[in-house]
Amino acid sequence: MDAQNVAQVTEMMYALRNPAGLPTYPIIFVGLNVLTFALHILFVQLLLGTSLVALYGAYTNNPLWRRLGMAMIDVAKVSVSVAIVVGVAPLLFVQVVYDPHWYTSNVLSADWVIAFIFILILAYWAMYLYYFQNYKREDKTAEPKSRWSLIVSLALMLLVGFIMHSLTSQILHPEMWKEWYMQNGKLDYSGDTLHAYNFWRYAFFISMAIPVAGAMMVTYRRFKMVREDADMQYLNFAAEVGKKWILVGSIISTVLYVAWMMTIQETAGDFATSFWGIIGGVAVLGYALWAKLRLNGKSADMCSYMALPMALVIGLVVATSREILRYDILNGFFGYDFFDYKIVMDWYSTGLFFLTFAIVGGVVLSYFLTIAWKAGQTVGIYTPGPGVQKLGTVAIWVVALWLVQFFVVGFYVWAQ
Repeated sequence: MDAQNVAQVTEMMYALRNPAGLPTYPIIFVGLNVLTFALHILFVQLLLGTSLVALYGAYTNNPLWRRLGMAMIDVAKVSVSVAIVVGVAPLLFVQVVYDPHWYTSNVLSADWVIAFIFILILAYWAMYLYYFQNYKREDKTAEPKSRWSLIVSLALMLLVGFIMHSLTSQILHPEMWKEWYMQNGKLDYSGDTLHAYNFWRYAFFISMAIPVAGAMMVTYRRFKMVREDADMQYLNFAAEVGKKWILVGSIISTVLYVAWMMTIQETAGDFATSFWGIIGGVAVLGYALWAKLRLNGKSADMCSYMALPMALVIGLVVATSREILRYDILNGFFGYDFFDYKIVMDWYSTGLFFLTFAIVGGVVLSYFLTIAWKAGQTVGIYTPGPGVQKLGTVAIWVVALWLVQFFVVGFYVWAQ
């Protein structure tokens, strides 16, 4: 593109900005976007990876694989819920900082944006169909029912992932927006086309489901081994599979990351050979090295809860590289800088967000995780002790007080 066309695109992006400005410094939203995206994509990869384990277990005659598959479908169905809830946060932060880009991308492919919700619902239903058909079976090694529903669920999950990938890719091509909107000399209001994608980028993020699922299987062994009724043959099998998935999956993901960097758009400049372009691939490959060193020896030695946190660390590095790539394209080439966004400071909403995240979310989440942790390590029915019951009471009061202040402040502002 010549300088005149670039200047016109830049002017267009600034014209599409929200004139109301931002309630606090944009770097805060960008930082939160990186953090919450890393959490979101971790659970997306977890649901895809554990669904793959469940699918393989459903179609094999190996009783250990079948048992492991039934255990992992429990993880998959919970991961879907967490991925959706956590995924709201990075979506909101992108809308705040990159509002000209995100809303334009959504309008250009509006039919797919709407279809995203319905496809996700169908994928969720298909997963639960398989779960409800099989979870009450006493023999977890028998051939499962409705195996086809797992295939449908996984295929639809991959489709919604591709839709989101395409919408995100369209953000990075503002020079193409007018051309996409004007088809053969006529305005295209249909919104029925996904205009941009990078297969290698999509494949990379999907492939990370393999090592993340491996981390889950290693963690699963560590979590279950303390129970009195622990079947160590089965748990050792799960850990061995998990270790292999981390090693092989990380190598596959590294290759796909390199392919992504080799095919990034010209407007990214020399990002692929920059520090942030290289460090993402190094981090992913480093996960395989960490697993080789830390999860060494026999399965009996693989007692590390660090497998999943390490996957999150890798995700944070990749999420940071991804965000810097977006900034390098939009600012480095087109001259659009979110740092010069008008700021209308709102201390209340900013403070409320962080207090909600830290106190309300922290206390309630701590209670849920404590219950889930102790119930999973207890044979039979788990009965909470006095300490856990007090934590539950505090969680209820914290949520109640938050609701009270929300309505009090709302009525106060309304009355003004």
